[in-house]
Amino acid sequence: MNLDDFSDLIERPDGGVRRDAEERRERLVVPPGALGRLDELGAWLSAAQQSVPVKAIEQPRVVLFAGDHGVAELGVSGRAAGSAYELVRATLEGATPLAVLARQFSVPVRIVDAALDCDPELLPESVVRHRVRRGSGRIDIEDALTAEEAEQAVRLGIAIADEEADSGTDLVVLGDLSVGGTTAAATLIAALCGTDASVVTGRGGAGIDDLAWMRKCAAIRDALRRARPVLGDQLELLATVGGADLAAMTGFLLQCAVRRLPVILDGVVSSACALVGQRAAFRAPDWWLAGQASGEPAQTKALDRMALNPLLDHGVIVGEGSGALLALPLVRAAAALAAELPERAPVTDEKDGVGEGADGSDADGDATDG
Repeated sequence: MNLDDFSDLIERPDGGVRRDAEERRERLVVPPGALGRLDELGAWLSAAQQSVPVKAIEQPRVVLFAGDHGVAELGVSGRAAGSAYELVRATLEGATPLAVLARQFSVPVRIVDAALDCDPELLPESVVRHRVRRGSGRIDIEDALTAEEAEQAVRLGIAIADEEADSGTDLVVLGDLSVGGTTAAATLIAALCGTDASVVTGRGGAGIDDLAWMRKCAAIRDALRRARPVLGDQLELLATVGGADLAAMTGFLLQCAVRRLPVILDGVVSSACALVGQRAAFRAPDWWLAGQASGEPAQTKALDRMALNPLLDHGVIVGEGSGALLALPLVRAAAALAAELPERAPVTDEKDGVGEGADGSDADGDATDG
């Protein structure tokens, strides 16, 4: 497998349709620019859907990839190593912010176990049946995955994207349920952006104290030494310092772009996978939205590199897809406004009743359009 092959498979959202959407926006009763970024979102959705006016978002889905990372053994996370399954179980039981928001917005949640470090019997078969391996390797001293496991994980993400596209999902909210995942994500971003560990080291969704931050920074520094020699091969990079969940998310994002399925990114983990995806296929980020600014310095660098501007900046650091899901109502609002606002009536000449048309046709003919 060569991720660079995706470059030939991914096309940008339809530019002609976007221009048509923007021209239609000029004719609406609300002045252009009065809706701010909602105008931009409406035009983007039209291009992605190849539809003017834009269609409503009717079947969104939250997709969460889950995994444990061996680097968590170093005390770099606010959660205990190997405890990601507890996040999964709490989400399934409806006891996490993401689960509450998903209920509120009536959005189904799908959880995919790529590398949880727990007995499969602890979770439903529908969650664990895709597992690539039990936990990912400690990236500061060893590879996260073998080459075969990395390819298996990417193919898993591709398959999940195909299943969602085939089932009628029209927008994905992408997140992760991981312990140690932000350390791997920061390493990927630092490697791809050519920055030092201290520049990308954040405190994660669970929060860590200063000593844990220093341990995390040291782990990223050591992992970076292992990452830099393999920067020319994205799949090898994911195997070296990523993890099964991150590799699966990368494959998922790339295949969503192939299938013209828009995705809202959550925090630093999904942003890191998107950055790897951009390295493989430069047009792919045109299919993704940055849902929120998580406050993680690595996410800021990744989004800047991809020229993605977060929709929200509310200080939500809990992760798990919550920030991206909070952006969904904004995207839905943009679609509704673009589709349902009426167009202005044509300006008429009061003297002779002739409309603006150069051919002098009756102004009443098209006045009720929209």
